[in-house]
Amino acid sequence: MSDQDLVTLEKKLLEREEKIEREKAAADKEKSELLKLKEEYKEKLSKVSGMTSEEAKKQLLKETEDREAAIVARLIKEREEEAKLTADRKSREILVDSMRHGALNYIAEYTVSEVKIPDEDLKGRIIGKEGRNIKAFEQATGVDVDLDEEGVIRLSSFDQVRREIARRSLEVLIKDTRIQPFRIEEIVNQTKKEVEKIMLEEGEKLAHEVGVFNLPAELLAVLGRFKFRTSYGQNLIVHTLEDTKIGIHIASEIGADVNIVRLGCLFHDIGKVVEGDGSHVKLGVELLKRFNIPEPIVNCVAEHHEDKPFSSVESVIVHIADSISGARPGARYEDVEEYGKRLREMEEIAKKYDGVEDAYAFEAGRELRVIINPGKLDDAQTTLVAQKIREETSRTLAVPGEIKVTAIREFRAVSSESNL
Repeated sequence: MSDQDLVTLEKKLLEREEKIEREKAAADKEKSELLKLKEEYKEKLSKVSGMTSEEAKKQLLKETEDREAAIVARLIKEREEEAKLTADRKSREILVDSMRHGALNYIAEYTVSEVKIPDEDLKGRIIGKEGRNIKAFEQATGVDVDLDEEGVIRLSSFDQVRREIARRSLEVLIKDTRIQPFRIEEIVNQTKKEVEKIMLEEGEKLAHEVGVFNLPAELLAVLGRFKFRTSYGQNLIVHTLEDTKIGIHIASEIGADVNIVRLGCLFHDIGKVVEGDGSHVKLGVELLKRFNIPEPIVNCVAEHHEDKPFSSVESVIVHIADSISGARPGARYEDVEEYGKRLREMEEIAKKYDGVEDAYAFEAGRELRVIINPGKLDDAQTTLVAQKIREETSRTLAVPGEIKVTAIREFRAVSSESNL
């Protein structure tokens, strides 16, 4: 390439650079003008709306949040309605499924309180000379013997374990034919040991059935007494097995502490087979505390009849399981005539006291309300009469649990005047 060609090429490059520079300057000028227009429009918009750009941004965000909040609220409401429907359905499913799991293949064994005899002549041998045999039998067993009905000997005792010992002992004596005071004592002592062994085995069997192990032997023996105890016709072993299976299933479904519910259900009625004064709830709590049972389990027992406010969801579950087992059709029964007779006897005991105008038995015979004549008894005398009625009722009638006597003494003076 010649020198002239190089000069020509350099000239063209310079011209192109100048052109680019002019175009760039024009673009910068146009950009500057656009930015200026943008700012002018912003100022005009601010003047029209009365807001700065930051304020406008906040306003836009607020409007967006409000719009979205309405949508979220509607969705939440829809989900809440759906949750309510699902919760009701799910709760029914849990309860029904729990009751299904509570079905048992255990056959209830009710304590028999009568023994059939082959002939009436045997009654004379059972009574013995001057009644010494029957006296020895009643003293050894702690039961009352009724020989009035033909072909049957009835055994009466509030303690169903004693009655079971008496029944077994009497059957052995009838087969043995050697009915003498020393033989009676020997047979009764042997039978007591057999029944104690049976109760220990039954208690262990009950505990293992619900998945509880390593309980003290003494506590297992108390649980074994359930075999010979019924409540309104429902055997306690059957009730406890059913109650515990239902409670465990409910606890598993809702995420509660299964072990607390398991033991709470197992022990909830243990006070019914413990001797002492007070309700079965009170007696059960006292027994469990002696064995250092953890407080959450003791609370389940103390609260299963709502004698105390519920302290945990596990206590509520034990209460629910107990109610399901006891209230289902066919679970419990009681002779209506005997039931009515017991209530009438309670009222009659109260009415015979001086100063008592009327009396009413409530709560299946667990509460007695006494109306006091305020003109015959003062407050101190009313308290004393209520105590006497409670003691006599507890002593003479087979009323389960503690009897509450409420004495009502009310004095009214009404004065009226007519102005004509």
